[in-house]
Amino acid sequence: MSRALAALGAFVYIAGSCLLAYLYPQSVLGFLGFETSLLVLYLVPAPRAVKQFLGGTALLVLMPLLGSTNAYYLEIGIQIGIYVALALGLNIVVGFCGLLNLGFVAFYAIGAYFWAVFGSPHANQFIPGNFFPLSSNWFFPFLLLSIGLGALTGLLLGLPVLRLRGDYLAIVTLGFAEVVRALVNNLDKPINLTNGPRGISPIVKPPLFFQPWLEFFGVQVAEAKLYPFYFYFLVLLFVFAVVLVTRRLEDSRIGRAWKAIREDEIAASAMGIPVVRMKLFGFAAGASFASAVGVLFAAKQVFINPESFTFMESIGVLAMVILGGMGSVPGAILGATGVTILNLHLLKGLSLWLNGLRQSGAALTIPLIGSFPLSQLPVQFEPAKYERMVFGLILILMMIFRPQGILPPRRERNS
Repeated sequence: MSRALAALGAFVYIAGSCLLAYLYPQSVLGFLGFETSLLVLYLVPAPRAVKQFLGGTALLVLMPLLGSTNAYYLEIGIQIGIYVALALGLNIVVGFCGLLNLGFVAFYAIGAYFWAVFGSPHANQFIPGNFFPLSSNWFFPFLLLSIGLGALTGLLLGLPVLRLRGDYLAIVTLGFAEVVRALVNNLDKPINLTNGPRGISPIVKPPLFFQPWLEFFGVQVAEAKLYPFYFYFLVLLFVFAVVLVTRRLEDSRIGRAWKAIREDEIAASAMGIPVVRMKLFGFAAGASFASAVGVLFAAKQVFINPESFTFMESIGVLAMVILGGMGSVPGAILGATGVTILNLHLLKGLSLWLNGLRQSGAALTIPLIGSFPLSQLPVQFEPAKYERMVFGLILILMMIFRPQGILPPRRERNS
């Protein structure tokens, strides 16, 4: 009876929050309530089949419905999916293998530039024949190739450095990320391979292979309106595939070897686990996810430059993994979702609200002090300007009160 009641409560919460966001499409709190519905669904003790049905309905039906009322909601959903995939890839390296990687964004950049160079006219500058940009039909082959490219890059980085541990490994991976960023920033001379700080644009988007079917059934939708929904479902499908692969790896012999290395590398080696080989495989798996996400990111943005792949991006993804719980797949998803919502939605929504108050000409009256015109409120008080400080405070509080993360791995949660 209690499980049925919990399922009913989750259904009511999802329906109510979706209705509120639909009726008030500009409401920050309304959409925030809907965004937390999946967390509520994960925590309630409802039957698994009911959770899967409600979660699928929320992601596949309700979220696109809300996106039709406010396209920004779809943009948030796409960004959440991209960072969830990145966090899951880094979670393999940091959470499963116990390897501190501060240069994860380098693999993200490699995948993005891989498609950006050949999916734009830029490649004509160093490859004769005027064959570029490649057709949009090449997007999916390049997406698959980027997985192999990321794995190969991870192996090449891992071979000389994975005998290092702790801080030394972190420093080397940080150096690798800076090397990649310096290369894409400076490889515009003598041969223009990356176009340097000016970036690459326009980048070809994936093909709308289903558009002829829509036209066949009399549905006419402009590409500009169709692509946000297309990217949303494409990123959602990719995240589902990453979660499935990560879960399979976690429960396999390889995943158990990774966790043994994380707990005690010397004991794992004494038990016959090939430590270096397993570390290399973990590095390659995480890098392949990041590289494929980079291809999706480049195609969605249409323009990329080195500033999209700074050191702070690596720190941001690492903060997502730590916040959610290292070694936990649901934790990585929650951490990436929470940090992205905080960045793109909550802090920016509060800044817009303060701007509205500033422009309204209203005054704040404080007893015994007097009135203060809100038009005089300094722009330095906008919450969006302090997102890094907010992350820092959140991480400090997490380390003090819940160092294992919000949703730690099952082993830690059940202990």
